[in-house]
Amino acid sequence: MKIIACIKQVPDSEAKVKAEGGQVSWGDAPLVINPFDEYAVEGALQQKEAIGGTVTALCVGPESARDALKHALAMGADEAILVSDPALENLDTVGAARILAAAIQKIGGAEMIIFGRQTLDNGAGLTPAQTARILKMPMLGLAGSIKVEGGSVTVDRVIEEGRQTVSANLPAVLSVVQSIGEPRYPSFMGIRKASKANIPVWSLGDLGVSAPAPVVTRSELINPPVQETTTEIISGETPEAIAEILADKILAEKVL
Repeated sequence: MKIIACIKQVPDSEAKVKAEGGQVSWGDAPLVINPFDEYAVEGALQQKEAIGGTVTALCVGPESARDALKHALAMGADEAILVSDPALENLDTVGAARILAAAIQKIGGAEMIIFGRQTLDNGAGLTPAQTARILKMPMLGLAGSIKVEGGSVTVDRVIEEGRQTVSANLPAVLSVVQSIGEPRYPSFMGIRKASKANIPVWSLGDLGVSAPAPVVTRSELINPPVQETTTEIISGETPEAIAEILADKILAEKVL
């Protein structure tokens, strides 16, 4: 079985968001593989171990995203592909889905395409379903377990109301949640293999597509409300008198 795990590079979850000049910035936070996408790689590797096949890690991002792909390789993915182009700097979820779909078609398709439930930076969680729609494949979201039998896949969806079991014919697109299993740690041999891996980089020209125009844009401007505060010093001849004045003011302001 051919399996593709779609991942993304995001700022470290421990990073602090900064606001400077009305713009939101992650500052100099280190970039890592999206934590939710580690579960996608884990789910893909579980299926490889259960029924055989190969796992390809696919990412759309800047050149620095090679590190995220190397993490997936160190976990056990067989190969990795990066789609990088300066024109893809401001992708929204629809644009990301179109580029991923084009890359998947260039790869030659796959029986199973697995995503994490959402990304840490934007967190929309829409790209898996949008990719499935473009590829005209069934979408099974929020999978906590995956079982392949013959030409179909069955998953237990983890939803607010409990669990829901659904099935679809392959090929299919899945998104997984943490119940799929704790992502395995990269082995020493895996890390060495990943460090020497040749990760091909595809441009928009290689995919034969143009940069999709964003449907949604973010200004990311912060305009905090103006806060006006006043300070009043209460004085009195004795502590008891001060306390009485303070109590009267609290009651007058309806604080209590």
